[in-house]
Amino acid sequence: MIKLKRVYESVDPGDGVRFLIERLWPRGMKKEAVKMDAWLKEVAPSNELRKWFGHDPDKWEQFQERYRAELKTNPAGWEPILQAARQGDVTLLYSTHDLEHNNAVVLKQFLEERLG
Repeated sequence: MIKLKRVYESVDPGDGVRFLIERLWPRGMKKEAVKMDAWLKEVAPSNELRKWFGHDPDKWEQFQERYRAELKTNPAGWEPILQAARQGDVTLLYSTHDLEHNNAVVLKQFLEERLG
């Protein structure tokens, strides 16, 4: 199972393998405070896409299409997550405040499609 969680939330025993999926380090977090198994910067949206989107819900549909296109060209970025998800629970950690319009939501759907 793939779960989503803000990086600022506490660790839960059911989180499984925890991946930080942000290109930039989360604001206000000390590196030793973030409990994660890996920081996968490469799976995050490109800087260009991230800046273009700017967490604008009006751009959500287009953001999803563009981000999925980036993901398709970068299997090395998401393959470690997929491998871990085949073995057990995985939690994708993200930092944005918007729980519905963020890259973690798109990545989770993208990976679940590949898991079948």
